[in-house]
Amino acid sequence: MVTLGIESTAHTFGVGICDNGRIIANKKSMYPIKDKGMIPIVVAGFHMQNAPKVLKEALDEAGLRITDIDAIGYTKGPGLGPCLSVGLLAARFISKKYRIPLMPVNHAIGHIEVTKQAFGIRDPLVLYVSGGNSQILGLLSSPYRHYHVFGETFDIGVGNMLDNFAREARIVPAWGSQVAKVALDGKYIQLPYTVKGMDFTFTGLLTAAEKALKNHSVKDVAYSLQETAFSMLSEATERALLLTKKKDIVLCGGVAQSARLKEMLGSIAKSHSTRVFVSPNELNADNGAMIAVVAEKMFKAGERYPDKEMTVNQKYRADTVKISW
Repeated sequence: MVTLGIESTAHTFGVGICDNGRIIANKKSMYPIKDKGMIPIVVAGFHMQNAPKVLKEALDEAGLRITDIDAIGYTKGPGLGPCLSVGLLAARFISKKYRIPLMPVNHAIGHIEVTKQAFGIRDPLVLYVSGGNSQILGLLSSPYRHYHVFGETFDIGVGNMLDNFAREARIVPAWGSQVAKVALDGKYIQLPYTVKGMDFTFTGLLTAAEKALKNHSVKDVAYSLQETAFSMLSEATERALLLTKKKDIVLCGGVAQSARLKEMLGSIAKSHSTRVFVSPNELNADNGAMIAVVAEKMFKAGERYPDKEMTVNQKYRADTVKISW
């Protein structure tokens, strides 16, 4: 079975193709953010312009024609409405023209499932960290099989927090990965640390870090911000690990590319005789392959959807999705 996935949550328009679980193409275009944030309608226009090219590149890489596709998945949410709508429009057009079944995929579950499949693991504790989301999840069977949220951010995602700081500190490009580069050899200064059970907040930390730029070097503030935020995430994850008694940890999402966060979780895993699994950066950054992987699982499990359910949902929560596979 060959499945095509379209990802358009935010700055990335991606098209991936998988063949019975094996990823055979994964192409994308990314809106150049540089030192400014994203204006959703502008980014959506960028995706509209690049969608045909990315689709062709993916099909060429896989050595396929569009008529070889058995099912299509698109990102229903969460994400930026105008950007999500471009992905839906592209997916619906292909689905209608070539009469290919269409699957609405949750973005977070895409990140989780592509990592699980890459390593052959079934029931991990998940730390999902991206721009708009930061959550600790795990599978439960009651009242139906779903990803339960054990902990999450009360305000903004850790990725957005890092990006916002980068803009305030005039770091170019304004990405969390650039914050990590600036933070090298920095010294720690005291910043607010807020963990409430297995939940956490980042706005207070962000505000304090922005104020600290007046009296401290960018390097020291960046280092302290990163250390504090990742320590908060690691503490909450360790608490969830002890509660659930799961044996594996999956770290996924855009911020999972951070070497320092991997190091912190690795230390926790070692002390509790558990394992940490992190996909290659290509699969942790937003991409179409993860959508294709989940769409294939949905289709094989017998999921079918009427046209009225082919929508976008900017606040589509992972814990509302029934896991039927």
